[in-house]
Amino acid sequence: MSLRKIVHIDMDAFYASVEQRDDPALRRQPVAVGSARARGVVAAASYEARVFGVRSAMASVTALRRCPALVFVPPRFDVYRAVSQQIRAIFADYTDLIEPLSLDEAYLDVTEDRRGIGSATAIAAEIRARIKADTGLTASAGVSYNKFIAKLASDQNKPDGLCVIKPAQGPAFVAALPVKRFHGVGPVTAAKMERLGIHTGADLRDRSIAELARHFGSSAGYFHRAAHGEDDRPVRPDRPSKSIGAERTFGTDLAGRADLERALEPVIDAAWARIARAGASGRTLTLKAKFADFRLVARSRTTVLPMADRDAIAVAAHALLRSLLPVDQGIRLLGVTLSGLDDGTRARAQPPLDLGDMFGQPVAR
Repeated sequence: MSLRKIVHIDMDAFYASVEQRDDPALRRQPVAVGSARARGVVAAASYEARVFGVRSAMASVTALRRCPALVFVPPRFDVYRAVSQQIRAIFADYTDLIEPLSLDEAYLDVTEDRRGIGSATAIAAEIRARIKADTGLTASAGVSYNKFIAKLASDQNKPDGLCVIKPAQGPAFVAALPVKRFHGVGPVTAAKMERLGIHTGADLRDRSIAELARHFGSSAGYFHRAAHGEDDRPVRPDRPSKSIGAERTFGTDLAGRADLERALEPVIDAAWARIARAGASGRTLTLKAKFADFRLVARSRTTVLPMADRDAIAVAAHALLRSLLPVDQGIRLLGVTLSGLDDGTRARAQPPLDLGDMFGQPVAR
């Protein structure tokens, strides 16, 4: 079977860049999309803000400590969705095989050169040029023979960059990368790999799948394939998401109300950051709890109006947590998921983000 030609397009600091485009006073300023309130969260940060360590899902008070000159602007999801539709219309001129990941990111399978441009690299370059001309925004692109490497490549030369990894270069490219850059390797897994002496893709490649299975269970197959630059997942066009959420596995089991309420806050922050990035709203919030004995319990609340801001999600999540209390044994994981999504948001399928391990299992979002 011939190799696929995959392009991963990722808009550069999308929400913040839209705000800087539309308000000249914000250009070249450190900008955060979100709320500066005490319980506010950064949904997106401009590159000027990122220099100070400001990033999405960060508490606003932390962001302001790192960058006192940070300018907060409220999100305008209707504008972001409109721009996203412009960008997707450009994609559709080149292929029908488009897999949006959020409003600002998508995979394209351009194996069939519909416009006779000549190469996937030329297609990616033309798409980036059209995005800049039509929207005034920049996009970075990764071009490769599979989704895993194309996504890594799109981040390689950000912002406003293009990186091409040919089939012959794939294994060496992956081997040289830190494993913490691998999709599916979050802080917990990265720390565990480091303890095992696995720092790079080459270190991971040199471990047998049996050894990886002993330490990483069902994720071993994914890690083994990734370390060899292999990924056979097809680009799946336009799959609406049923839910968006986040979860966290704790280092120690928690049982006290105060401890659990504190632990729930960063889970809410991460869930809201993903919901905001997708421009989504929804009517049903689900709280998932995994106990020390691995028993899973879920509680849900459905509202008349869609939940479209962090405060609404936080109120529902804490109420659901209180419905579980008191607990007779410790809780090792909490998750928050929004479902019943508004069809108008066109949010895309994403696995729950695990703050302790970035992803509960290594599947691409």
